[in-house]
Amino acid sequence: MHAVWDFILKNWTEWLFAIVTFVLGCLYRDVKKRLKEEQHKSAAIAEGVQSLLRESIVQNYNKYQDREYCPIYAKESMKKVYESYHNLGGNDVATKLYHTLLAMPEEPKEREE
Repeated sequence: MHAVWDFILKNWTEWLFAIVTFVLGCLYRDVKKRLKEEQHKSAAIAEGVQSLLRESIVQNYNKYQDREYCPIYAKESMKKVYESYHNLGGNDVATKLYHTLLAMPEEPKEREE
C-alpha cells in the first residue's frame, strides 16, 4: 500500500494534467459542435430573411409597375429593404426590379381628357 501512495504522490501532477486536458478536450468538442449548429441556424435565418425581402421587392415592383409610378415614400422604404437584402448577399433579378422602381416617376401622369 505504501508503494501505491508513493507512486501517486510522485506522479499527481501528470495525472492532474491528463485529467484537465481530457476535460478541456471534451468542453472544446461540445462548444465546437454548438457553434457549428448555431452557424447553420444563422445561415438558414439569413437565407429566409433574404427570401422575404426579395418577395417584398417583387411585390412592390408589381404594384407600382401597374400604377406606372412609385411615390417617394415607397422609394425610401424600398431603399431600406434593398440595402438589407443586398447586405444578406442578395443580388439577382430583384436588383434590376429595385433600380426600375427607383427610375419610375413619383407621381401619376396627368390624364388627357
